[in-house]
Parts: sequence; C-alpha cells; structure tokens
Amino acid sequence: MKKKILQSEVNAFLTNEKIMSRLQEKKDHLKKRKHKIEWTETTWNPSAGCTKVSSGCQNCYAEMMAKRLQSIGMKGYENGFTFNTVPSRLNDPLKRKKPTVYFVNSMSDIFHEDMPENYLNQIFNVIEQTPQHTYQILTKRADRMFQYLSQREIPKNIWLGVTVENKQQGLPRIDKLRNLQASVKFLSVEPLLEDLGKMNLKNIDWVIVGGESGHKARPMDKEWVENIKQQCETEGIAFFFKQWGTWGEDKIKRNKKLNGKELDGIVWQQYPDIIGIEKKL
Repeated sequence: MKKKILQSEVNAFLTNEKIMSRLQEKKDHLKKRKHKIEWTETTWNPSAGCTKVSSGCQNCYAEMMAKRLQSIGMKGYENGFTFNTVPSRLNDPLKRKKPTVYFVNSMSDIFHEDMPENYLNQIFNVIEQTPQHTYQILTKRADRMFQYLSQREIPKNIWLGVTVENKQQGLPRIDKLRNLQASVKFLSVEPLLEDLGKMNLKNIDWVIVGGESGHKARPMDKEWVENIKQQCETEGIAFFFKQWGTWGEDKIKRNKKLNGKELDGIVWQQYPDIIGIEKKL
C-alpha cells in the first residue's frame, strides 16, 4: 500500500529546496565576487582566521566576513574566525600562468603564531615557483616576520608590509620591516586611529592610508592624513589614500561610498616605482 504524502510534507520539502538553492546562490556569489581591496589585483588565502593583537583589530572586517562564510558552509570557515590552514588553496597560484598581483591572506595573517613553520615554508615555496606573480604580504606580527625572513633570501616577487594603526603598536613594526631586504616595503596605515607624528620612513617604498568602515567605525582626522602625505612627499615615497571610511572628511558619519576617497578634492593613488604594476592595478 502506497504511503499517502501529506501536503504539509510536500510544502516542507519545497521550502527546504528553496533554502538550499538560495544558500548555493549566495555561496556562488561570494566565490565570484570581486574583492574590494583597491591596491591589489586579487587575493590568495592559504590560511583563514586570526586573533586580535592590537586596537586596529577591534572592528576587523575579516572576522565579520568569516561569520558570513561560515553560515553558508564555505571551506576554511567551519569554525568561524578560528585560525586554520587551508591546504586546498595552497597551490592556487601555480594554476595561473598570467602574471597576477596577489594579496596574501586577506582573511588571516601569514605570520600568525599558530601558523606551522612547515606550512609557512610551503607557502614560500609556491611563491618561489611562480616568479611571474607579485605577492603582497601584510602582517601585524612583525617579530615573527623578522625572525622568519631575516634568515632567508626574500623572493624578489614579494612586497612586504606591516600595519601601522597607531603609535604604540604600529610604529615599532616599521623598524622590523625596514631592516629586511624585500623588493618593496610598504605600510598599511589603516585604520588610522591617531596622529602618528614624525615617522621614520627610511627604506619604505609605499604608504597606504585609510579610515575605518562599519557602524562601529572610529573617526579619522584630516590632519592625521595630511601629516603622513606631507612626509611621503618629502621623502619621495608613493602615497595611496584608500578611503575616508564611515566618517567623512567633514566628520559626518555616512556610507563609505558617499564619503569617497578624495583628499582636498584629489584622488591620491600612487604606486611604487615598479614597471607595469601601476598599469595592472
């Protein structure tokens, strides 16, 4: 005798199918969506997740994104923002012959304290095997960066950077960076949380400045930005102003797109003096 299928069971099945379809669409959209980091071409995340080490991490965009990726079952985010390696992504650059500028670990930190050294070696092996690509590596963990790279020859296709969000935690990282022999050494001064005063920019090639985004964003003063820009001009260093963020130049809180990226009516997006890079980006 055939079991009678209740209409409620049919409705439940159809509802579940719709939910699964929507989740898959959302997952596909996030996979295909272009990144929003203006100073790079694409991202490569052989690890995912991180832990907060400074006031610059307070409103971390990657942490919020990780929660969204976890909700749709994206690989590497099964435990949300907990640090983990993602071996399935390790060889992605090897599959791409076209010269590409990669921002390494936009959703993590390559020098995270839980990063196994043997896996870190594998990441650098991939970089060495793909000299056609350019790799932008940014970290807040300057001590481990220096410890690891000071004993090695840094591949010429690496741009090495540190975050400089404030005086106490950010400025000391610059000293670690300047003493490494990378082709390009850069500072990511975002989110800029205070006036950094006089900076020692010796051996620095590029400075990126930006305000914080999100409903909990902290404001950035125009004078802080102009101070950095003036020092870059004096030292002949490329200056890139990314955005005002949630708080505009006029100190009004609004959508970051409306606040834009002009400083005194000009878009400042300079790049280091590397042939072909500015055109590519």
